[in-house]
Amino acid sequence: MRVKAESKGHGIFELHVGEENARRYFPKTISAIELELDHLQIQCPLGPEFWDGQADIFDPRIDAWLDNKRMQSRCDRAPIPLAMIPSGENKFCLKPISSIPRRRASVSARPV
Repeated sequence: MRVKAESKGHGIFELHVGEENARRYFPKTISAIELELDHLQIQCPLGPEFWDGQADIFDPRIDAWLDNKRMQSRCDRAPIPLAMIPSGENKFCLKPISSIPRRRASVSARPV
């Protein structure tokens, strides 16, 4: 799923999941998810507001990870597109969109 890291100012970012993704990928019975940030695994709490119009995740370690990836310097105000890839029960791998290999559409040879 596509998500965005959105600046809250002063280098602080919030991971915006979105209402549709929250309903689709996150059961209301869970209170936290695990995020894999390269080699680091963190647990992020999900409050009731997550399913009630504020589907955002905040953790300062996400800021540090973005800084390490040198993604914050792009523009402190522009949302950063990321992918949250399911990697287990209530577990997701967070990756920059640019590092996800794109599938190539097969191109059939056209007769000349």
